[in-house]
Amino acid sequence: MEIRGPRTGSVRLPSLRMAALLVALGAAWSMAAASPAGQAAAEWQPLFDGKTLTNWRPTKFGAEGEVKVTDGRIVLQGGRGDLTGITWDGPPLPTTNYELALQAMRVEGNDFFAGVTFPVGDSFCSLILGGWGGTVVGLSSINGRDASENDTTQSIEFERGRWYDVRIRVTPENIQVSLDGRQIIDADIAGKEISVRVEVELSEPLGIATWRTTGALREIRLRRL
Repeated sequence: MEIRGPRTGSVRLPSLRMAALLVALGAAWSMAAASPAGQAAAEWQPLFDGKTLTNWRPTKFGAEGEVKVTDGRIVLQGGRGDLTGITWDGPPLPTTNYELALQAMRVEGNDFFAGVTFPVGDSFCSLILGGWGGTVVGLSSINGRDASENDTTQSIEFERGRWYDVRIRVTPENIQVSLDGRQIIDADIAGKEISVRVEVELSEPLGIATWRTTGALREIRLRRL
């Protein structure tokens, strides 16, 4: 069967259907590419450029140590006070359905070399690596219980001068943490109270701190899930 027009001559129906299909596919592809959901979920957004503290600021804990960038890393120097850290001062970041990754090292000292405070919906939580004398790992806080006394509490020996690969995954129902590619925390948070200890509230909305310890950070990045 053919359709005849006064100027275009004849066009076969199969050709019309194929053209319509190609147009529809092209439109769908363009819409997907233009929307956040259509973008590659695996694309990591760097939060540290390796050279400066752009979008970060030293956290004013009081009597904190020096914060400096050297050799592609952020160094949090132990000071006269308990805590030294950095707090995110850049554009808003997601509060759920995201993954945060970084590498952290204990340079000197015997307490936590990375206390990572991060958003969890309308609240915040902290991952403590090497606290309470050097080995305690856990989330602070869940239902008012901190990293030393809840279901995420565990003991891990950390070496000085070694980089550890840290990854935190946050969804409305769950917080997962992996260390060097091995999952160490899988916490169901649905219906639970999530909070931080008062000492690190200045790390909100996103911050990393040390306790009487010198730590180093690099490769800080985030991606949406």
